[in-house]
Amino acid sequence: MTWKRTINYQHWAVLTYFALLPMACSVRHKVDNLYHDNYSFQREVIALHGGVSTASPIASKVGLSILQQGGNAVDAAIAVQFALAVVYPEAGNIGGGGFLVMHLANGTDRTLDFREKAPASASKDMYLDKLGNPDITKSLAGHVASGVPGTVAGIFECLPYAKLPFFKLIQPAIDLAENGYKLDHRFTGAIAEADPRYNTMPNVFDGSHRWQDGDTLKQPDLANTLKRILKNGRKDFYEGKTAQLIVEEMKRGGGNITMGDLKNYKAVWRTPHTFNYRGFQIISMPLPSSGGILLNQMLKMIEPYPVGTYGYGSAQAISLMVEAERRAYRDRAKYLGDGDFSNVPTKMLTDEAYLKGLMQNYDPKTASVSEILQGHQQQESMQTTHFSIIDKEGNAVSVTTTLNMPYGSQVLVGKAGFFLNNEMNDFSLKPGTHNASGGVGGTHNSIEPGKRMLSSMTPTLILKDNKLFMVLGSPGGTTIPTSVFQMIVNIIDFKMTPIDAINRPRFHHEWLPDQVYLERSFPEQTIATLKKMGYKLTPGYLGDVELIEIEKNGQLHIEADYRGGTDDAEGY
Repeated sequence: MTWKRTINYQHWAVLTYFALLPMACSVRHKVDNLYHDNYSFQREVIALHGGVSTASPIASKVGLSILQQGGNAVDAAIAVQFALAVVYPEAGNIGGGGFLVMHLANGTDRTLDFREKAPASASKDMYLDKLGNPDITKSLAGHVASGVPGTVAGIFECLPYAKLPFFKLIQPAIDLAENGYKLDHRFTGAIAEADPRYNTMPNVFDGSHRWQDGDTLKQPDLANTLKRILKNGRKDFYEGKTAQLIVEEMKRGGGNITMGDLKNYKAVWRTPHTFNYRGFQIISMPLPSSGGILLNQMLKMIEPYPVGTYGYGSAQAISLMVEAERRAYRDRAKYLGDGDFSNVPTKMLTDEAYLKGLMQNYDPKTASVSEILQGHQQQESMQTTHFSIIDKEGNAVSVTTTLNMPYGSQVLVGKAGFFLNNEMNDFSLKPGTHNASGGVGGTHNSIEPGKRMLSSMTPTLILKDNKLFMVLGSPGGTTIPTSVFQMIVNIIDFKMTPIDAINRPRFHHEWLPDQVYLERSFPEQTIATLKKMGYKLTPGYLGDVELIEIEKNGQLHIEADYRGGTDDAEGY
Protein backbone atom coordinates (compact mmCIF):
# COMPACT_ATOMS: atom_id res chain seq x y z
CA MET A 1 0.00 0.00 0.00
CA THR A 2 1.31 3.46 -0.85
CA TRP A 3 0.33 6.91 0.33
CA LYS A 4 -0.02 10.11 -1.61
CA ARG A 5 -0.69 13.57 -0.18
CA THR A 6 -2.42 16.11 -2.35
CA ILE A 7 -3.60 19.65 -1.70
CA ASN A 8 -7.35 19.86 -2.26
CA TYR A 9 -9.39 22.70 -3.63
CA GLN A 10 -10.76 25.38 -1.33
CA HIS A 11 -14.19 24.53 -0.06
CA TRP A 12 -16.92 27.07 -0.58
CA ALA A 13 -18.61 26.89 2.80
CA VAL A 14 -22.05 27.94 1.69
CA LEU A 15 -25.03 25.59 1.75
CA THR A 16 -27.52 27.82 0.01
CA TYR A 17 -29.06 24.78 -1.61
CA PHE A 18 -30.18 23.52 1.77
CA ALA A 19 -31.17 26.87 3.28
CA LEU A 20 -34.71 25.60 3.76
CA LEU A 21 -33.44 22.60 5.70
CA PRO A 22 -32.15 23.85 9.07
CA MET A 23 -31.71 20.27 10.24
CA ALA A 24 -29.64 19.19 7.24
CA CYS A 25 -26.36 20.81 8.20
CA SER A 26 -24.19 18.15 9.79
CA VAL A 27 -22.06 18.22 6.64
CA ARG A 28 -21.61 21.96 7.16
CA HIS A 29 -20.09 21.23 10.59
CA LYS A 30 -17.74 18.64 9.15
CA VAL A 31 -16.52 20.74 6.28
CA ASP A 32 -16.29 24.11 7.99
CA ASN A 33 -14.38 22.68 10.92
CA LEU A 34 -11.90 20.90 8.70
CA TYR A 35 -11.39 23.36 5.87
CA HIS A 36 -11.24 26.70 7.67
CA ASP A 37 -7.63 26.94 6.52
CA ASN A 38 -8.74 26.55 2.89
CA TYR A 39 -6.91 23.33 2.13
CA SER A 40 -6.54 19.80 3.40
CA PHE A 41 -4.32 16.82 2.85
CA GLN A 42 -6.10 13.88 1.30
CA ARG A 43 -4.90 10.34 1.38
CA GLU A 44 -4.84 8.17 -1.72
CA VAL A 45 -4.51 4.44 -1.04
CA ILE A 46 -3.08 2.10 -3.65
CA ALA A 47 -3.44 -1.60 -2.86
CA LEU A 48 -3.19 -4.98 -4.58
CA HIS A 49 -5.67 -7.26 -2.82
CA GLY A 50 -8.68 -5.46 -1.42
CA GLY A 51 -10.01 -2.05 -0.56
CA VAL A 52 -12.64 -0.26 1.49
CA SER A 53 -13.82 3.35 1.16
CA THR A 54 -16.37 4.64 3.68
CA ALA A 55 -17.39 7.82 5.48
CA SER A 56 -15.61 6.78 8.69
CA PRO A 57 -11.98 5.85 9.42
CA ILE A 58 -13.19 3.42 12.08
CA ALA A 59 -15.68 1.70 9.78
CA SER A 60 -13.07 1.48 6.99
CA LYS A 61 -10.64 -0.23 9.33
CA VAL A 62 -13.36 -2.68 10.39
CA GLY A 63 -14.00 -3.55 6.74
CA LEU A 64 -10.29 -3.93 6.00
CA SER A 65 -9.86 -6.24 9.00
CA ILE A 66 -12.64 -8.49 7.70
CA LEU A 67 -10.98 -8.69 4.28
CA GLN A 68 -7.63 -9.53 5.87
CA GLN A 69 -9.27 -12.31 7.87
CA GLY A 70 -10.34 -13.98 4.62
CA GLY A 71 -13.76 -12.43 4.31
CA ASN A 72 -15.11 -11.35 0.95
CA ALA A 73 -16.62 -8.02 -0.09
CA VAL A 74 -20.05 -9.03 1.24
CA ASP A 75 -18.59 -9.95 4.63
CA ALA A 76 -16.86 -6.58 4.79
CA ALA A 77 -20.03 -4.75 3.70
CA ILE A 78 -22.04 -6.34 6.51
CA ALA A 79 -19.39 -5.50 9.09
CA VAL A 80 -19.10 -1.92 7.79
CA GLN A 81 -22.87 -1.42 7.88
CA PHE A 82 -23.06 -2.49 11.52
CA ALA A 83 -19.99 -0.40 12.41
CA LEU A 84 -21.44 2.71 10.77
CA ALA A 85 -24.58 2.29 12.90
CA VAL A 86 -22.33 2.82 15.92
CA VAL A 87 -19.73 5.36 14.78
CA TYR A 88 -21.78 7.37 12.27
CA PRO A 89 -25.16 7.57 14.02
CA GLU A 90 -26.54 10.52 12.05
CA ALA A 91 -26.54 8.50 8.80
CA GLY A 92 -25.13 5.00 9.37
CA ASN A 93 -27.98 2.98 10.73
CA ILE A 94 -30.04 -0.05 11.56
CA GLY A 95 -33.13 2.17 11.72
CA GLY A 96 -33.12 3.23 8.07
CA GLY A 97 -32.64 1.59 4.70
CA GLY A 98 -30.83 1.72 1.38
CA PHE A 99 -29.65 -0.10 -1.72
CA LEU A 100 -26.85 -2.52 -2.61
CA VAL A 101 -25.29 -3.29 -5.99
CA MET A 102 -23.15 -6.43 -6.12
CA HIS A 103 -20.76 -7.89 -8.69
CA LEU A 104 -19.43 -11.37 -8.02
CA ALA A 105 -16.19 -12.77 -9.39
CA ASN A 106 -18.19 -15.38 -11.33
CA GLY A 107 -19.84 -12.60 -13.34
CA THR A 108 -23.13 -12.43 -11.43
CA ASP A 109 -24.62 -8.98 -10.86
CA ARG A 110 -27.37 -8.41 -8.28
CA THR A 111 -29.11 -5.45 -6.68
CA LEU A 112 -30.84 -5.46 -3.30
CA ASP A 113 -33.59 -3.05 -2.30
CA PHE A 114 -33.86 -2.57 1.46
CA ARG A 115 -35.52 0.83 1.20
CA GLU A 116 -37.98 1.75 3.95
CA LYS A 117 -41.73 1.31 3.41
CA ALA A 118 -44.77 3.27 4.49
CA PRO A 119 -46.62 1.70 7.45
CA ALA A 120 -49.94 -0.01 6.78
CA SER A 121 -51.83 2.87 8.38
CA ALA A 122 -50.24 5.47 6.09
CA SER A 123 -52.39 7.49 3.71
CA LYS A 124 -51.80 10.10 1.01
CA ASP A 125 -53.34 12.84 3.19
CA MET A 126 -51.64 11.93 6.47
CA TYR A 127 -49.49 15.07 6.59
CA LEU A 128 -52.18 17.56 5.55
CA ASP A 129 -53.64 20.07 8.00
CA LYS A 130 -57.32 20.97 8.38
CA LEU A 131 -57.08 23.31 5.39
CA GLY A 132 -55.57 20.60 3.21
CA ASN A 133 -52.06 22.06 3.22
CA PRO A 134 -48.97 19.95 3.95
CA ASP A 135 -47.63 20.12 7.50
CA ILE A 136 -44.02 19.47 6.57
CA THR A 137 -42.78 19.36 10.15
CA LYS A 138 -44.72 16.15 10.86
CA SER A 139 -42.92 14.35 8.04
CA LEU A 140 -39.53 15.68 9.12
CA ALA A 141 -39.29 15.01 12.85
CA GLY A 142 -41.08 12.93 15.40
CA HIS A 143 -42.57 9.47 15.49
CA VAL A 144 -44.96 9.80 12.54
CA ALA A 145 -42.06 10.66 10.18
CA SER A 146 -40.59 7.15 10.15
CA GLY A 147 -40.98 4.46 7.54
CA VAL A 148 -40.54 0.78 8.36
CA PRO A 149 -36.74 0.26 8.49
CA GLY A 150 -35.07 -2.16 6.10
CA THR A 151 -31.34 -2.19 6.89
CA VAL A 152 -31.32 -5.27 9.10
CA ALA A 153 -33.44 -7.21 6.61
CA GLY A 154 -31.00 -6.21 3.89
CA ILE A 155 -28.03 -7.44 5.90
CA PHE A 156 -29.56 -10.86 6.42
CA GLU A 157 -30.52 -11.14 2.74
CA CYS A 158 -26.81 -10.78 1.96
CA LEU A 159 -25.62 -13.45 4.39
CA PRO A 160 -25.78 -16.35 1.87
CA TYR A 161 -23.06 -14.56 -0.12
CA ALA A 162 -20.77 -14.13 2.91
CA LYS A 163 -17.98 -16.50 3.92
CA LEU A 164 -17.23 -15.77 7.58
CA PRO A 165 -19.42 -16.66 10.59
CA PHE A 166 -21.95 -13.94 11.40
CA PHE A 167 -20.50 -13.28 14.85
CA LYS A 168 -17.23 -12.12 13.26
CA LEU A 169 -19.12 -9.58 11.18
CA ILE A 170 -21.21 -8.03 13.95
CA GLN A 171 -18.74 -8.33 16.85
CA PRO A 172 -16.65 -5.27 15.88
CA ALA A 173 -19.78 -3.11 16.11
CA ILE A 174 -20.73 -4.66 19.45
CA ASP A 175 -17.26 -3.91 20.80
CA LEU A 176 -17.41 -0.31 19.54
CA ALA A 177 -20.82 0.23 21.14
CA GLU A 178 -19.97 -1.50 24.42
CA ASN A 179 -16.39 -0.34 24.98
CA GLY A 180 -16.75 2.99 23.23
CA TYR A 181 -14.58 4.97 20.84
CA LYS A 182 -12.97 8.39 21.01
CA LEU A 183 -14.94 11.22 19.45
CA ASP A 184 -13.50 13.55 16.85
CA HIS A 185 -14.48 16.93 15.45
CA ARG A 186 -16.93 15.35 13.00
CA PHE A 187 -19.06 13.82 15.73
CA THR A 188 -18.90 16.75 18.14
CA GLY A 189 -19.94 19.04 15.30
CA ALA A 190 -22.73 16.79 14.09
CA ILE A 191 -24.13 15.93 17.53
CA ALA A 192 -25.67 19.41 17.61
CA GLU A 193 -28.14 18.11 15.01
CA ALA A 194 -29.63 15.58 17.46
CA ASP A 195 -32.79 17.16 18.87
CA PRO A 196 -33.53 15.90 22.42
CA ARG A 197 -37.17 17.06 22.23
CA TYR A 198 -38.16 13.79 20.60
CA ASN A 199 -36.62 11.51 23.22
CA THR A 200 -39.13 9.64 25.35
CA MET A 201 -36.46 7.95 27.49
CA PRO A 202 -32.96 8.93 28.69
CA ASN A 203 -30.10 8.10 26.30
CA VAL A 204 -26.60 9.20 25.35
CA PHE A 205 -27.96 11.66 22.77
CA ASP A 206 -30.56 13.35 24.99
CA GLY A 207 -28.52 16.50 25.55
CA SER A 208 -27.67 15.76 29.19
CA HIS A 209 -23.96 15.46 28.34
CA ARG A 210 -21.93 17.99 26.35
CA TRP A 211 -19.66 15.84 24.20
CA GLN A 212 -16.14 17.09 23.48
CA ASP A 213 -13.37 15.99 21.13
CA GLY A 214 -11.49 13.10 22.72
CA ASP A 215 -14.42 11.91 24.87
CA THR A 216 -15.20 8.20 24.78
CA LEU A 217 -18.75 7.45 23.64
CA LYS A 218 -20.26 4.22 24.93
CA GLN A 219 -23.70 3.09 23.76
CA PRO A 220 -24.83 0.23 26.03
CA ASP A 221 -28.41 0.12 24.72
CA LEU A 222 -27.19 -0.20 21.13
CA ALA A 223 -24.67 -2.84 22.20
CA ASN A 224 -27.49 -4.89 23.73
CA THR A 225 -29.55 -4.54 20.55
CA LEU A 226 -26.64 -5.80 18.46
CA LYS A 227 -26.13 -8.69 20.87
CA ARG A 228 -29.78 -9.66 20.46
CA ILE A 229 -29.41 -9.58 16.69
CA LEU A 230 -26.31 -11.78 17.01
CA LYS A 231 -28.20 -14.26 19.16
CA ASN A 232 -31.60 -14.28 17.46
CA GLY A 233 -30.89 -12.99 13.97
CA ARG A 234 -33.29 -11.05 11.78
CA LYS A 235 -36.24 -12.23 13.84
CA ASP A 236 -35.16 -10.15 16.83
CA PHE A 237 -35.44 -6.89 14.90
CA TYR A 238 -38.71 -7.65 13.13
CA GLU A 239 -40.55 -9.92 15.56
CA GLY A 240 -38.60 -10.16 18.82
CA LYS A 241 -37.44 -7.94 21.65
CA THR A 242 -36.09 -5.13 19.45
CA ALA A 243 -39.34 -5.09 17.48
CA GLN A 244 -41.23 -4.73 20.77
CA LEU A 245 -39.03 -1.79 21.76
CA ILE A 246 -39.72 -0.08 18.42
CA VAL A 247 -43.47 -0.54 18.82
CA GLU A 248 -43.37 0.68 22.43
CA GLU A 249 -41.49 3.78 21.24
CA MET A 250 -44.13 4.34 18.58
CA LYS A 251 -46.89 4.13 21.20
CA ARG A 252 -45.14 6.60 23.52
CA GLY A 253 -44.72 9.13 20.70
CA GLY A 254 -47.89 8.54 18.69
CA GLY A 255 -46.12 6.87 15.74
CA ASN A 256 -47.54 4.51 13.13
CA ILE A 257 -45.19 1.51 12.92
CA THR A 258 -46.78 -1.66 14.33
CA MET A 259 -45.59 -5.17 14.99
CA GLY A 260 -47.40 -6.20 11.83
CA ASP A 261 -45.49 -3.63 9.78
CA LEU A 262 -42.19 -4.95 11.07
CA LYS A 263 -43.09 -8.61 10.64
CA ASN A 264 -44.25 -8.05 7.06
CA TYR A 265 -41.19 -6.10 5.92
CA LYS A 266 -39.03 -7.81 3.28
CA ALA A 267 -35.94 -6.70 1.39
CA VAL A 268 -36.22 -7.39 -2.34
CA TRP A 269 -33.65 -8.57 -4.88
CA ARG A 270 -34.24 -6.65 -8.11
CA THR A 271 -32.89 -6.84 -11.65
CA PRO A 272 -29.96 -4.44 -12.01
CA HIS A 273 -30.38 -1.39 -14.23
CA THR A 274 -27.64 -1.83 -16.83
CA PHE A 275 -26.59 0.05 -19.96
CA ASN A 276 -23.47 0.83 -21.97
CA TYR A 277 -21.59 4.11 -22.19
CA ARG A 278 -18.62 4.52 -24.55
CA GLY A 279 -17.75 0.82 -24.30
CA PHE A 280 -18.20 0.56 -20.52
CA GLN A 281 -21.02 -1.40 -18.90
CA ILE A 282 -22.78 0.56 -16.15
CA ILE A 283 -24.57 -1.46 -13.45
CA SER A 284 -26.76 0.59 -11.15
CA MET A 285 -29.90 0.51 -9.03
CA PRO A 286 -33.42 0.20 -10.48
CA LEU A 287 -36.60 1.66 -8.99
CA PRO A 288 -37.53 2.67 -6.34
CA SER A 289 -34.15 4.33 -6.74
CA SER A 290 -34.25 6.91 -9.49
CA GLY A 291 -30.46 6.79 -9.65
CA GLY A 292 -29.98 4.12 -12.30
CA ILE A 293 -32.52 5.62 -14.70
CA LEU A 294 -31.19 9.17 -14.22
CA LEU A 295 -27.60 8.04 -14.74
CA ASN A 296 -28.66 6.18 -17.88
CA GLN A 297 -30.52 9.19 -19.27
CA MET A 298 -27.79 11.72 -18.54
CA LEU A 299 -24.92 9.65 -19.92
CA LYS A 300 -26.78 8.60 -23.05
CA MET A 301 -27.93 12.18 -23.71
CA ILE A 302 -24.33 13.41 -23.82
CA GLU A 303 -22.86 10.33 -25.54
CA PRO A 304 -23.39 11.67 -29.09
CA TYR A 305 -21.31 14.74 -28.21
CA PRO A 306 -17.48 14.75 -27.99
CA VAL A 307 -17.55 16.13 -24.45
CA GLY A 308 -14.01 14.93 -23.80
CA THR A 309 -12.71 17.41 -26.35
CA TYR A 310 -14.54 20.32 -24.73
CA GLY A 311 -12.25 20.25 -21.70
CA TYR A 312 -13.17 19.80 -18.06
CA GLY A 313 -14.57 22.96 -16.50
CA SER A 314 -15.35 24.60 -19.83
CA ALA A 315 -18.67 26.38 -20.28
CA GLN A 316 -19.33 24.13 -23.28
CA ALA A 317 -18.97 20.92 -21.24
CA ILE A 318 -20.91 22.24 -18.25
CA SER A 319 -23.74 23.52 -20.45
CA LEU A 320 -24.13 20.16 -22.20
CA MET A 321 -24.11 18.21 -18.95
CA VAL A 322 -26.42 20.66 -17.14
CA GLU A 323 -28.97 20.39 -19.94
CA ALA A 324 -28.86 16.60 -19.70
CA GLU A 325 -29.35 16.88 -15.94
CA ARG A 326 -32.25 19.30 -16.38
CA ARG A 327 -34.12 16.98 -18.74
CA ALA A 328 -33.48 13.82 -16.73
CA TYR A 329 -34.73 15.40 -13.51
CA ARG A 330 -37.83 16.67 -15.30
CA ASP A 331 -38.58 13.05 -16.22
CA ARG A 332 -37.82 11.93 -12.67
CA ALA A 333 -40.47 14.27 -11.36
CA LYS A 334 -43.00 13.46 -14.04
CA TYR A 335 -42.73 9.67 -14.25
CA LEU A 336 -40.82 7.99 -11.42
CA GLY A 337 -42.04 6.26 -8.27
CA ASP A 338 -42.12 2.81 -6.70
CA GLY A 339 -42.40 0.45 -9.66
CA ASP A 340 -44.38 -2.00 -7.54
CA PHE A 341 -47.15 0.61 -7.27
CA SER A 342 -46.83 2.70 -10.44
CA ASN A 343 -46.59 1.81 -14.12
CA VAL A 344 -43.27 3.52 -14.81
CA PRO A 345 -42.29 3.65 -18.52
CA THR A 346 -38.65 2.72 -17.92
CA LYS A 347 -38.14 1.34 -21.44
CA MET A 348 -39.38 4.56 -23.01
CA LEU A 349 -37.39 6.79 -20.65
CA THR A 350 -34.11 5.04 -21.52
CA ASP A 351 -34.76 4.57 -25.24
CA GLU A 352 -31.95 6.22 -27.21
CA ALA A 353 -34.32 7.74 -29.76
CA TYR A 354 -36.39 9.26 -26.95
CA LEU A 355 -33.27 10.67 -25.26
CA LYS A 356 -32.01 12.08 -28.56
CA GLY A 357 -35.39 13.77 -28.92
CA LEU A 358 -35.05 15.36 -25.49
CA MET A 359 -31.88 17.08 -26.66
CA GLN A 360 -33.31 18.39 -29.93
CA ASN A 361 -34.04 21.75 -28.36
CA TYR A 362 -30.60 21.95 -26.71
CA ASP A 363 -28.85 25.16 -27.74
CA PRO A 364 -25.12 25.12 -26.89
CA LYS A 365 -25.15 28.92 -26.71
CA THR A 366 -28.22 29.51 -24.52
CA ALA A 367 -29.60 28.04 -21.29
CA SER A 368 -32.92 26.20 -21.50
CA VAL A 369 -35.85 27.35 -19.35
CA SER A 370 -37.06 24.74 -16.87
CA GLU A 371 -40.57 26.14 -16.56
CA ILE A 372 -41.17 25.25 -20.21
CA LEU A 373 -40.47 21.59 -19.36
CA GLN A 374 -43.53 20.44 -17.43
CA GLY A 375 -43.48 18.08 -14.43
CA HIS A 376 -43.24 18.02 -10.64
CA GLN A 377 -40.11 17.78 -8.54
CA GLN A 378 -39.38 16.20 -5.16
CA GLN A 379 -36.12 16.80 -3.31
CA GLU A 380 -34.42 14.77 -0.60
CA SER A 381 -32.07 15.40 2.27
CA MET A 382 -28.36 14.73 1.82
CA GLN A 383 -27.77 12.98 5.15
CA THR A 384 -26.86 9.64 3.62
CA THR A 385 -23.69 7.58 3.55
CA HIS A 386 -22.04 5.39 0.92
CA PHE A 387 -19.32 2.76 0.96
CA SER A 388 -17.46 0.85 -1.76
CA ILE A 389 -15.61 -2.46 -1.26
CA ILE A 390 -13.55 -4.84 -3.43
CA ASP A 391 -11.94 -8.09 -2.29
CA LYS A 392 -8.95 -10.05 -3.62
CA GLU A 393 -11.20 -12.47 -5.54
CA GLY A 394 -12.80 -9.69 -7.57
CA ASN A 395 -16.12 -9.47 -5.75
CA ALA A 396 -17.40 -5.91 -5.32
CA VAL A 397 -20.16 -4.23 -3.36
CA SER A 398 -21.50 -0.68 -3.67
CA VAL A 399 -23.91 0.35 -0.89
CA THR A 400 -25.75 3.59 -0.19
CA THR A 401 -27.75 3.76 3.02
CA THR A 402 -29.61 6.52 4.84
CA LEU A 403 -31.78 7.83 7.64
CA ASN A 404 -32.73 10.70 5.28
CA MET A 405 -31.93 13.76 7.42
CA PRO A 406 -29.31 14.01 10.20
CA TYR A 407 -30.41 11.52 12.87
CA GLY A 408 -33.49 10.78 10.78
CA SER A 409 -36.73 11.52 12.59
CA GLN A 410 -34.71 12.46 15.72
CA VAL A 411 -36.46 9.56 17.45
CA LEU A 412 -34.08 7.27 19.32
CA VAL A 413 -35.77 3.98 20.21
CA GLY A 414 -35.89 3.77 24.00
CA LYS A 415 -33.64 1.04 25.46
CA ALA A 416 -32.59 0.06 21.92
CA GLY A 417 -30.10 2.85 21.25
CA PHE A 418 -30.63 3.62 17.55
CA PHE A 419 -32.35 6.37 15.59
CA LEU A 420 -35.29 5.83 13.26
CA ASN A 421 -35.45 7.35 9.79
CA ASN A 422 -37.68 10.18 8.56
CA GLU A 423 -38.04 8.79 5.06
CA MET A 424 -41.77 9.54 4.91
CA ASN A 425 -40.72 13.06 3.89
CA ASP A 426 -39.36 11.61 0.64
CA PHE A 427 -42.91 10.94 -0.51
CA SER A 428 -44.92 13.67 -2.22
CA LEU A 429 -46.93 15.02 0.70
CA LYS A 430 -49.38 16.64 -1.69
CA PRO A 431 -49.03 16.85 -5.48
CA GLY A 432 -48.12 20.34 -6.60
CA THR A 433 -46.90 21.60 -3.23
CA HIS A 434 -43.43 22.07 -1.77
CA ASN A 435 -41.71 19.69 0.58
CA ALA A 436 -39.00 20.57 3.12
CA SER A 437 -36.39 21.35 0.46
CA GLY A 438 -38.70 23.58 -1.55
CA GLY A 439 -39.28 20.89 -4.19
CA VAL A 440 -42.66 20.12 -5.71
CA GLY A 441 -43.98 16.56 -5.61
CA GLY A 442 -45.95 14.51 -8.13
CA THR A 443 -48.58 11.76 -7.94
CA HIS A 444 -46.31 8.78 -8.79
CA ASN A 445 -44.56 9.27 -5.46
CA SER A 446 -47.68 9.81 -3.34
CA ILE A 447 -48.04 7.99 -0.01
CA GLU A 448 -49.63 4.53 0.00
CA PRO A 449 -49.52 1.74 2.61
CA GLY A 450 -46.54 -0.55 2.05
CA LYS A 451 -45.07 1.64 -0.68
CA ARG A 452 -41.40 2.53 -0.92
CA MET A 453 -40.60 6.23 -1.31
CA LEU A 454 -38.64 7.31 -4.37
CA SER A 455 -34.90 7.71 -3.79
CA SER A 456 -31.93 9.25 -5.58
CA MET A 457 -29.34 6.85 -4.14
CA THR A 458 -27.08 5.61 -6.94
CA PRO A 459 -24.71 2.80 -5.88
CA THR A 460 -22.94 1.87 -9.11
CA LEU A 461 -20.44 -0.59 -10.58
CA ILE A 462 -18.65 -0.21 -13.92
CA LEU A 463 -17.20 -3.01 -16.07
CA LYS A 464 -14.85 -2.79 -19.04
CA ASP A 465 -14.59 -5.83 -21.33
CA ASN A 466 -16.55 -7.80 -18.70
CA LYS A 467 -13.93 -7.01 -16.05
CA LEU A 468 -14.58 -4.88 -12.98
CA PHE A 469 -13.34 -1.33 -13.52
CA MET A 470 -14.87 0.87 -10.84
CA VAL A 471 -17.07 0.88 -7.73
CA LEU A 472 -18.59 4.18 -6.67
CA GLY A 473 -21.45 6.06 -5.07
CA SER A 474 -22.18 9.11 -2.96
CA PRO A 475 -24.55 10.63 -0.42
CA GLY A 476 -26.21 13.95 -1.20
CA GLY A 477 -29.96 13.54 -1.77
CA THR A 478 -30.95 14.67 -5.24
CA THR A 479 -27.31 15.60 -5.95
CA ILE A 480 -26.26 11.93 -5.80
CA PRO A 481 -26.95 11.01 -9.45
CA THR A 482 -25.23 14.14 -10.76
CA SER A 483 -22.18 13.51 -8.56
CA VAL A 484 -21.88 9.94 -9.89
CA PHE A 485 -22.56 11.20 -13.43
CA GLN A 486 -19.72 13.70 -13.23
CA MET A 487 -17.30 11.20 -11.71
CA ILE A 488 -17.91 8.83 -14.64
CA VAL A 489 -17.45 11.63 -17.19
CA ASN A 490 -14.32 12.88 -15.41
CA ILE A 491 -12.69 9.47 -15.58
CA ILE A 492 -13.97 8.11 -18.91
CA ASP A 493 -14.22 11.30 -21.00
CA PHE A 494 -11.72 13.64 -19.38
CA LYS A 495 -9.23 10.82 -18.63
CA MET A 496 -8.66 11.88 -15.02
CA THR A 497 -7.08 9.82 -12.30
CA PRO A 498 -9.52 8.86 -9.51
CA ILE A 499 -8.07 11.31 -6.99
CA ASP A 500 -8.15 14.15 -9.52
CA ALA A 501 -11.71 13.27 -10.51
CA ILE A 502 -12.87 13.41 -6.88
CA ASN A 503 -11.03 16.66 -6.10
CA ARG A 504 -12.39 18.64 -9.04
CA PRO A 505 -15.36 20.92 -8.23
CA ARG A 506 -18.83 19.76 -9.25
CA PHE A 507 -22.11 21.28 -10.39
CA HIS A 508 -25.74 20.25 -10.18
CA HIS A 509 -29.07 21.04 -11.84
CA GLU A 510 -32.32 19.26 -11.04
CA TRP A 511 -34.88 21.02 -13.27
CA LEU A 512 -36.56 22.98 -10.47
CA PRO A 513 -35.52 25.33 -9.07
CA ASP A 514 -33.97 26.55 -12.30
CA GLN A 515 -30.48 27.07 -10.89
CA VAL A 516 -27.04 25.58 -11.37
CA TYR A 517 -25.45 24.77 -8.01
CA LEU A 518 -21.74 25.26 -8.46
CA GLU A 519 -18.81 24.44 -6.22
CA ARG A 520 -15.90 26.84 -6.00
CA SER A 521 -12.76 26.84 -8.17
CA PHE A 522 -14.31 26.81 -11.62
CA PRO A 523 -12.48 29.29 -13.90
CA GLU A 524 -13.78 32.85 -13.76
CA GLN A 525 -14.11 32.86 -17.54
CA THR A 526 -16.33 29.77 -17.36
CA ILE A 527 -18.58 31.38 -14.75
CA ALA A 528 -18.84 34.58 -16.78
CA THR A 529 -19.71 32.65 -19.94
CA LEU A 530 -22.37 30.57 -18.19
CA LYS A 531 -23.99 33.72 -16.81
CA LYS A 532 -23.95 35.29 -20.26
CA MET A 533 -25.67 32.15 -21.62
CA GLY A 534 -28.49 32.71 -19.13
CA TYR A 535 -27.63 30.25 -16.36
CA LYS A 536 -28.48 31.22 -12.79
CA LEU A 537 -25.53 30.16 -10.63
CA THR A 538 -25.72 29.42 -6.91
CA PRO A 539 -22.88 28.23 -4.63
CA GLY A 540 -23.37 24.66 -3.37
CA TYR A 541 -21.76 21.62 -1.77
CA LEU A 542 -22.14 18.46 -3.84
CA GLY A 543 -21.64 14.86 -2.81
CA ASP A 544 -19.10 12.83 -0.89
CA VAL A 545 -17.94 10.16 -3.35
CA GLU A 546 -16.41 6.87 -2.17
CA LEU A 547 -14.66 5.22 -5.10
CA ILE A 548 -12.38 2.32 -6.01
CA GLU A 549 -10.86 1.97 -9.48
CA ILE A 550 -9.08 -1.14 -10.74
CA GLU A 551 -6.13 -0.35 -12.97
CA LYS A 552 -4.97 -2.58 -15.84
CA ASN A 553 -2.03 -3.76 -13.73
CA GLY A 554 -4.43 -4.93 -11.02
CA GLN A 555 -3.74 -2.10 -8.60
CA LEU A 556 -6.68 -0.73 -6.65
CA HIS A 557 -6.91 3.06 -6.35
CA ILE A 558 -9.09 3.65 -3.29
CA GLU A 559 -10.45 7.14 -2.75
CA ALA A 560 -12.57 8.79 -0.05
CA ASP A 561 -13.89 12.27 -0.81
CA TYR A 562 -12.33 15.16 1.14
CA ARG A 563 -15.77 16.81 1.32
CA GLY A 564 -16.83 14.47 4.12
CA GLY A 565 -14.21 15.75 6.52
CA THR A 566 -13.18 12.42 8.05
CA ASP A 567 -13.78 10.00 5.21
CA ASP A 568 -11.19 7.26 4.95
CA ALA A 569 -9.91 4.70 2.49
CA GLU A 570 -8.15 1.47 3.44
CA GLY A 571 -6.50 -1.27 1.42
CA TYR A 572 -3.93 -4.03 1.55
